[in-house]
Amino acid sequence: MNFVKLNSSAISAAAKPRPQRKWPISYGSVGAIAVTSDIAIILFCGVASGIFYNTESFGAPGEMFQYVGSAAVVAALFVLATKGQGLYDPAELLSLRVQAGSTTTTWLSVFLFLSGAVFALKIGDQFSRGAMLSFAGSGLVLLIVQRILYRRFLSRGLKGQRFSGRNAVLITAAAPGADGALVHTLTKYGFQLDQQFLFPVDQDLQQQENVVSDIVAYVRGSNIDEVVVGVDVTHWGTVNKLLTRLRILPLPVSLIPIGAAADILSRPSHVVGDSVCIELHRGPLDGFERGVKRCIDILSALAGLFLLSPLLAVTAVLIKLDSPGPIFFRQRRCGFNGRQFQILKFRTMSTLEDGPTVHQAAQSDSRVTRLGKWLRRTSIDELPQLLNILDGSMSLIGPRPHALAHDDHFDKVVSNYAFRHHVKPGLTGWAQVHGYRGATPNVADIQRRVEYDLWYIDNWSLRLDCLIIIRTFLEIIRSRNAY
Repeated sequence: MNFVKLNSSAISAAAKPRPQRKWPISYGSVGAIAVTSDIAIILFCGVASGIFYNTESFGAPGEMFQYVGSAAVVAALFVLATKGQGLYDPAELLSLRVQAGSTTTTWLSVFLFLSGAVFALKIGDQFSRGAMLSFAGSGLVLLIVQRILYRRFLSRGLKGQRFSGRNAVLITAAAPGADGALVHTLTKYGFQLDQQFLFPVDQDLQQQENVVSDIVAYVRGSNIDEVVVGVDVTHWGTVNKLLTRLRILPLPVSLIPIGAAADILSRPSHVVGDSVCIELHRGPLDGFERGVKRCIDILSALAGLFLLSPLLAVTAVLIKLDSPGPIFFRQRRCGFNGRQFQILKFRTMSTLEDGPTVHQAAQSDSRVTRLGKWLRRTSIDELPQLLNILDGSMSLIGPRPHALAHDDHFDKVVSNYAFRHHVKPGLTGWAQVHGYRGATPNVADIQRRVEYDLWYIDNWSLRLDCLIIIRTFLEIIRSRNAY
């Protein structure tokens, strides 16, 4: 026969090290287990916190139905938000840093949301603040501890190939041993490779027909659950004939692309009419992420303008009394995709530059007014940009926009500088909380700022935005490079 059929010992050798005993769960079920255990922990903490607090404070356990109902609402919101971020995927569960940060942010957001709902509905007297605080604290601790256990469990299972899985036949076009990485990957994630066949993609049709017949004969009547084909899709014409013949089997047949085309097929895709569109270059944020970020921007800007309106009014009056000139400073800046907009600031200088030459503020700059020094040090001069956020030209968090004259210069001396315009500019950003704010007197300074900006664009998340907001307040207190 003109094919190669590897026996079980060959498969075992290629897949070493092989575990002594498999766990009775599959790799694919880890996400469902994580969801179930999160719900169980949240329900336990909600009920236990209510009973403990009420017993200690009032000598009675209180109403169990209320505890279960409250915990169920928290569990539903938390699990839905976490699942929506893809954090129950086994690959994501391996990243403890991401899990800890995202879990903390999501958990606190759920409680803030529910606190707002309770306040709006005026039903706060029905809930014990002590019990809810105890619930929030104990739940967060146990959820993070659980993430640590998830990571250990997954790492041990993958390293020791402990996950159970489907019995499978592997069909490859590579010589025995050349596809060891593929065999190892399949066994690592739980596939039980019963047999491997070599499909001769470069030989004549009759030899290929013989191999297919032997594969069908081997699988039919056996305990095989799935057929896996791992070949280079540049031989698609031949491979498609193989797949067509395998349809006679009442089993799932999966294709693992190998070779140059594997990179293209691994990219995200979506359907456009009757065609499949492969995403060769992904935008920094997808539609859902842009929507979430925009909602946060609008709510934050409205809240900021409302809460800070007395400060804004007093500042406007003081500027008029301190020096002649307008209250606001307007200057053209580059926004998303290079679109120009006028940025708003409280005026802090005696000059209003917005032309081909713009001189950056320096330490002890004589152009800065007496009031302007204090406004710049406390960053109050930036607060009018809340209006830029409302009109959509800016975001709360993002790379800080520069004057057009500086953009033209920096674009020539710093590679990838234009990538900063892949997202909306921000009131504050990742570079600013690392001390890169204010003037950029040399190329090294702007290069470092750009590196932080591009890192933020590539690693954006709601958790990261929350972290930047917190660190921004610390930077304002430190007043680094604020002049």
